Amino acid sequence: MVEIKKGMTESEIEEYVNYVLNHMSLEEKVNQMKGKRFIFKVIEDRGVGKRTYDAAGSKRFNIPPFEFTDGPRGVVIPGSTCFPVSMARGASWDLDLEERIGNVIGRETRAHGGNLFGGVCINLLRHPAWGRSQETYGEDPFLIGAFGAALTRGVQKHNVMATAKHYAANSIEKARFKVNVKMDERTLREVYLPHFKRCVEEGCATIMSAYNKFRGKYCGHNDYLLREILKGEWGFRGFVHSDWMDGVKDTVGGVTGGLDVEMPRAKYYKYKKIKNALDKGEITEDMIDGAARRVMRTILNFTTREDTQKYGQDLIGCEEHYKIALEAAEKSMVLIKNDNKIMPLDKNEIKKFAIFGKYASVKNVGDYGSSSVSVKEVSTPLKGIENYLGDSIEIVNCNGKDPVRVKKIAKEVDVSVVVVGLNWRDEGEYIKELKIGGDRDNLSLHDSDIELIKAVASENENCIVVLIGGSAITMEEWKEHVPAILMAWYSGVEGGNALAKILFGDVNPSGKLPFTIPKDPKNLPFFDKNADEIEYGYYHGYTLFDKEGYEPAFAFGYGLSYTSFSYNNLQAKVRDNNVMATVDVKNIGKVAGDEVVQLYIGFEESQIDRPVKLLKGFSRVHLEPHENKTIEIEVPVKNLAWYNPESKVWEIEHIKYTLYMGASSRKRDLLSVQFNI
Repeated sequence: MVEIKKGMTESEIEEYVNYVLNHMSLEEKVNQMKGKRFIFKVIEDRGVGKRTYDAAGSKRFNIPPFEFTDGPRGVVIPGSTCFPVSMARGASWDLDLEERIGNVIGRETRAHGGNLFGGVCINLLRHPAWGRSQETYGEDPFLIGAFGAALTRGVQKHNVMATAKHYAANSIEKARFKVNVKMDERTLREVYLPHFKRCVEEGCATIMSAYNKFRGKYCGHNDYLLREILKGEWGFRGFVHSDWMDGVKDTVGGVTGGLDVEMPRAKYYKYKKIKNALDKGEITEDMIDGAARRVMRTILNFTTREDTQKYGQDLIGCEEHYKIALEAAEKSMVLIKNDNKIMPLDKNEIKKFAIFGKYASVKNVGDYGSSSVSVKEVSTPLKGIENYLGDSIEIVNCNGKDPVRVKKIAKEVDVSVVVVGLNWRDEGEYIKELKIGGDRDNLSLHDSDIELIKAVASENENCIVVLIGGSAITMEEWKEHVPAILMAWYSGVEGGNALAKILFGDVNPSGKLPFTIPKDPKNLPFFDKNADEIEYGYYHGYTLFDKEGYEPAFAFGYGLSYTSFSYNNLQAKVRDNNVMATVDVKNIGKVAGDEVVQLYIGFEESQIDRPVKLLKGFSRVHLEPHENKTIEIEVPVKNLAWYNPESKVWEIEHIKYTLYMGASSRKRDLLSVQFNI
């Protein structure tokens, strides 16, 4: 008989799990399907998220439990490195960086005693009012899937199981516990599932089910999503666990639906309830065995691997990890407007500098819900600028509450920076009991912020607006009043230091918007945060704007730089079931910079309803002044398929396609060439 040891093969693990299942009692099997001692730990800790939470495992058979901790902007246990939120990292378009962030999270999870990270959040941003927008990477399935896969790779290098969540169609926060989401099969397959499939292909260990209903069934009870598609069609071999606040509604529904583990404690997966359902013939022991098998197999697959390093407490929040957080903040900030090239600032030409707004000096790193990373010290915008300038320039800080004082200061200084935006009360995880978070009612800034911007701009033409937030913010009321706008996001523990380096040109901004910012919110899909039922259509974001001919305020993929790039010599050919595209990109400015080269494909002669174009590839490239590089991006032909709901298969159209490459999704930013398949 195989014994548990390091370096076990998959066949040895399977053999051992078979042995265990043949010798376990029903109660021991049920113990693999539930969390343990959650309430006790919360009471003892006087709060949630201060340690890992265990589930499953068997002392008798030497199978360790899985130890859960949350994310996604870092390990939520106090002291961990707080990264910029996922939406900010999506704006970096840097998959290597995201994998390195996953590497840090994996290391810190292990150092905290965990082996499961529940923070690969890949829900699609259907509408920017969604409260938890900040936890995902953007509006496009391809972009989200690529980033989710990168985070998964990094985390799982350290034998930490990664959970992709919330499966599926979770894009409203306040109504998440009740809303029934309807959609046709093409919309499901082409828009709301590809990013989950991508993470499954990457080998993510676990999936967390969503709270909402899908076509009338709760996602945690949904046999079509969990059994037929995830475990059947996609061949997912890991386990599915529930979300944490009543993610299971009844014993039979959960078990028959394919939910393997109820977290964080047993309410419906208690032994007596499982036994009662078995005795009534409402569930089968094969279902229990299947769930227990998946859980034990996955745990052993990760815990029996050899470690490549030690995971001491000194890793948690260490200097090396903070450097990566700084890099992430630098690469994610998006320069939205820069008239007259007011940025970067020249500190040799500034004698007096003012920073306005309450968020200039307040720790504001994002949501206070399950994604909150507890850190004592944060580099705020004011602190970052003070660190950068030292005593070389006089700095005036004004919270902006007194209009008279605001105008007086703005008139006296050389440069004014206005820091405005949102916080955890405006957008985040909706927790009714704590009266926090939820979806936004308005996509614009608060009236007081708009008044502050206009007051400063009326007295000082060198006015830079820095936006804090996790999703799209409309700017039509004030954007023409100021020469420069920078989207800084919730930028993590090093955000203020990154901001200062961008303002003064030590770092060239290179972020690109991972969503569309509308001029008029009426151009967005219907959104009701209190909906009992809602239908999700095939189009949203840039695909909707393209189809309807709407002009966005700022397009998906848009972002400025302190330099300029030219695109030339676009070529595309089909070879070995791949579309091979090349384009020459040159830095035609005077400073080095990073450009995000984006590839879209259009379907010119399609006989079915398809988007004008879809993102199918991207590459982030660094270019020195006057440097030219040929960028090659490969797109598998299979990625051009559409899902035929009648034949229930993915089909490739043999038509003329248009390949676009350029700096954003705007037509004027793209070169194009056609090819046939």
